[in-house]
Amino acid sequence: MFSYQISGEIVVSDSKNTYHSNEGDFRFSRRNHLAKFVKIPPEGGEFKTISIFLDQEILREISAEYNFKINKKSDSQAMISLAPNALYKSFMDSLISYLDVEEENNEALFHLKIKEAVHLLLKVNPELKDILFDFNEPGKIDLEAFMNKNFHFNVHLTRFAYLTGRSLATFKRDFQKVFQETPGKWLLNKRLQEAHYLINQGKTPSEVYIGVGFEDLSHFSFSFKKKFGIVPSSLFAK
Repeated sequence: MFSYQISGEIVVSDSKNTYHSNEGDFRFSRRNHLAKFVKIPPEGGEFKTISIFLDQEILREISAEYNFKINKKSDSQAMISLAPNALYKSFMDSLISYLDVEEENNEALFHLKIKEAVHLLLKVNPELKDILFDFNEPGKIDLEAFMNKNFHFNVHLTRFAYLTGRSLATFKRDFQKVFQETPGKWLLNKRLQEAHYLINQGKTPSEVYIGVGFEDLSHFSFSFKKKFGIVPSSLFAK
């Protein structure tokens, strides 16, 4: 995804790094990376960003048309900050005028804009070729290390399976062998243990629950009490 921060700030965190994108910044986000986004509006203003999704079908089409191949596998950085460039700014300005256009009746037009974005990225940042045209699927990786780094991401088990290079059935089978527990039970306990630690360190329950992978505060409080015998707000009050 190719993005431009119009106003405000966005903070992106993966299992390794935290990235900041401020007003006027351009960024490139890679596929197959789990990340959390915090949107921060400017004081007295509105958070605004514009992004264009570079889907695999169009990238494969461009690769075949121009014979673009990767030279080497790139590193695993989830987001790349792009230096300001007049061509990038002109392109993003042109996108703004399309925001009110009905996508359903202008598929060909949007298709062309995506292709334009790809060629523009290759012109200004040619090193992105090894990322844009890397169509390899994730290989089978160390399940234990991956889950311990990424348990706090609230995604479906199918996504965890895919990113570790497994089918869902194989993921569940390997998970049981490694952790002697089902993925659902392990994730719940791991998230609750992390939440308990963070609240003991002075974080409030409302600051913690999303960060450890829960969707809503009430479910988090119910699960926390069931495991530890007290509601998280009581632990914080101590």
